[in-house]
Amino acid sequence: MKLKDLEIFVVAPPFPGWGGRYWIFPKLTTACGITGYGECYASTVGPRAMIAVIEDVFSRHMEGSSPEDIELMFRRAYSSGFTQRADPTVMGAFSGLEIACWDILGKARNRPVWALLGGKINKRIRSYTYLYPEPGNENPDFWIDPDAAAGAAVRFMEMGFTAVKFDPAGPYTLRGGHQPALSDISRSVAFCRAIREAVGDRVDLLFGTHGQFTTSGAIRLGRELEPYNPLWYEEPIPPDNLLEFAEVGRAVRIPLATGERLTTKAEFGALLRHGGVKILQPALGRVGGIWEAKKISAMAEVFNAEIAPHLYAGPVEWAANVHLAASIPNLLMAETIETGGAFHQKLIRNSIIWENGYILPPEAPGLGIDFDEDVARAHPYSGTGLHLQMQEAPCDYTNGNRFEGGAPSTLPHKE
Repeated sequence: MKLKDLEIFVVAPPFPGWGGRYWIFPKLTTACGITGYGECYASTVGPRAMIAVIEDVFSRHMEGSSPEDIELMFRRAYSSGFTQRADPTVMGAFSGLEIACWDILGKARNRPVWALLGGKINKRIRSYTYLYPEPGNENPDFWIDPDAAAGAAVRFMEMGFTAVKFDPAGPYTLRGGHQPALSDISRSVAFCRAIREAVGDRVDLLFGTHGQFTTSGAIRLGRELEPYNPLWYEEPIPPDNLLEFAEVGRAVRIPLATGERLTTKAEFGALLRHGGVKILQPALGRVGGIWEAKKISAMAEVFNAEIAPHLYAGPVEWAANVHLAASIPNLLMAETIETGGAFHQKLIRNSIIWENGYILPPEAPGLGIDFDEDVARAHPYSGTGLHLQMQEAPCDYTNGNRFEGGAPSTLPHKE
């Protein structure tokens, strides 16, 4: 069984576009005709450049190898060009290809991927979602309206979710950490208050930030959120300064979570050793793939840390997350897009079941998904924007800040 052919789908989810502007799915086929699908979650270069990276990683490190050679192929990619360090673009490319290898291996053995990872310890996987506006009622004001967020929290609670995430704390800027505007702090407190009053103790609050604050700014904001007892305070400082998480953790009585922008066990290992973070959020399409995430999960056990796989991507990464989650003892929960999202489920022909707040691990071979190539080809991405982009303008301390969630109506640069 040797890896032979590669095909890449770049798919643009239709409006409102939850999950990013595009998703990249590599399809691998062995010489004996077994196919596998993966997903690359790397947004540092545009889709055309990323396709070239994926093709290079495949032809250089994987083509002609057995899909069983996960460890060897990882070491080739990780060490490529005399680097031997975490590279988010190369590892993003490898991650999607590695996920496809697991899909092939499961199909070849007629077993789901979780069965190849040590078996199923979690028969149901607790899931959470961002607070999204109700379909048909999308409005930019939703993202700054505490009452609208509370209404959405109740809607998701009634679906069965027991945890919801929201991020009202202002802009993500390329300038690095900044002090939050007082209006950002006030709005964040108002969101927590309104949502907590609406859901009581039935739903955990997951307070999202995306690395936008200085250490002292993160502490100022976090202390104001403590009365509402969020389950986590997500990535309050930039991910390129792992030591400072410990400073925030010592000063704020909310568990810290981070990891969506980290890659490989090297970065997660350093994070755990430095301290401060006990909830890890690997994105399997970036971190190095399923096997690397399994290693990170085992490493986290030693530090009494939990895993909450991140998802702001498409349904193949979601499927990979589900198989990892099914196989690890230190699972906290897994992110989903509402109940998988209408387009997410359409793209995999509703082959993953979500039930009353929980994801059910697939029993079918491989990733257990039925990827619809016709749907993928019918929704190509033709823009030039990145999957996600940070704004160039600084935090506005005079007029206040707006943030329209993960799919803003305008880009900082032309599409």
